[in-house]
Amino acid sequence: MRLDKFLKVSRLIKRRTLAKEVAVQGRITINDKVAKASSTVKVGDELAIRFGQKIVTARVEEIRETSRKDDAANMFTILKEERLEQIEPEFIDDEE
Repeated sequence: MRLDKFLKVSRLIKRRTLAKEVAVQGRITINDKVAKASSTVKVGDELAIRFGQKIVTARVEEIRETSRKDDAANMFTILKEERLEQIEPEFIDDEE
């Protein structure tokens, strides 16, 4: 199944167009490789998705063409959620 469709059906991302945009920005990896929206997702793959200052890592448990809201959560398992540290801008010292 295509990555963008899996993200929508599993409800990890609400809309397929948004899933495609996130992939185009290089914010999704499948098994530690940057993924395109058209990348194929298989059972057992690990997805890492960067949402703002958070990275969510999930394992694909099952593939379905459609799912009800109650069943969508069974399609993946959240392995971890990491918060990215905000990097403070360095101030340039103009005194020389």
